[in-house]
Formats: sequence, C-alpha cells, structure tokens
Amino acid sequence: MKPSRELQSDQAFEALLAALRSGKLRSSEFLAMPALAETIEFPLAATREAIKRAEEQSLLSVLPKRGVIIMETGPETTRACMDMRAALEKEGARRLLGSGRPDMSELRATHEALLAEARREPAADLSRRAIATDLSLHDFMASGLDNPFLQQAYAANRNRIAIIQNARSFLADRVVPAMQEHLEIIAALESGDSDAAVDRIEHHLKLTLRWWGVGTAV
Repeated sequence: MKPSRELQSDQAFEALLAALRSGKLRSSEFLAMPALAETIEFPLAATREAIKRAEEQSLLSVLPKRGVIIMETGPETTRACMDMRAALEKEGARRLLGSGRPDMSELRATHEALLAEARREPAADLSRRAIATDLSLHDFMASGLDNPFLQQAYAANRNRIAIIQNARSFLADRVVPAMQEHLEIIAALESGDSDAAVDRIEHHLKLTLRWWGVGTAV
C-alpha cells in the first residue's frame, strides 16, 4: 500500500530536516530540485511539499525555476537565531520556576560526566555527544514555555541553529567552558532564582557568540 500524499510529504520533510541536522546539506549550498529529491530519497512532489515547509521556517530559500539555497549562517543570522533561543529560554525558565523547583539531577549528572571526560581524555566523538548534551538543557528550558505556538517557534529556530552548528563546529576546546556555563544555569534553576537563571542564560549567549566570532562590541 502506497503512503498517502500527506504522509509522504511529512516523511520527506523529516528526511530534509535530518539532512540539514547531519550536515549532509550545508549552509549556502545550492541544489536543483531533482538533486534535492535524490538527496533525501523522495519523489519530486513530496520534496516540493517539504521545501514549502522548510521555507516557512527560513531553513532554505526557493530560487524560481532554478532550485533552492540552504540558509546562510553569517554573523547577523547567527546572532538573530541565538538571541531568539535565549529569549524563549529565559521565559521558559521563568515559567518553570513559577511552578516550583525542577528536578535537575539527571541533567546535572550528564553535564558533569561530559565535563569530567573533556578535562581528562576526550574520546573522538566528544563534540558530537557534547551537542546532544548541550541541546538537552536548551530543550528542557524551552519545555517550560507550555505554549504550543511558542514551542513551535523554538522548534523551528532549533532547526536553524542545527545548520549554524554544522557551519561553526563545536570544537573540543569549547566543550569545557560550555559545560561550565550550562552547570551555572542548572545551579540557578536548582536554587529557584529566576533572575540568576536569566543572567546565566544571557552570559552563556554572550560567550557563545564571542567564541564563534560574531559577538557585538560592548
């Protein structure tokens, strides 16, 4: 039984997202429509539907009668996406703490374990696992938004940041300070201090942008 057109377009969109997250499709890359369909291994009709959805999230731009170009990741775009994430996370943190102190034990344990490994003798796949650990805290704070439209905005921006991260690698030298910054956020959330959590989120944003060389002058 052939999948319905709607189901196939959903699957094509997920395949497109997977290709963007993995780096198979990279920032500013141009592809003709047939080449993109071949890359994600879906028919042209489903690929076109997936492209429409991706364009709505600013993950790519359609060049009429030519093809598509993947989102660029220049300084302005990077700052805008990271600022948006921080803004949503700050509100998410406030709402989480408005309901009491969250259990941060699992997140703390995974961050501390990764930090200890990075300081000791990091494995070859440390950067890949660091991204997953990094996202776990960001996703947790966004879960506090408890609003489907805000969470949709976060999810779309998360996809854009995946493209940025593929263009700006999570180098091993960044893992230690990033995990330390995350642990400061975790400590603030554990204490129930929303002002401290907001401050640490802003601090993490500032240092991440500086590390990537796209921070603004103070």
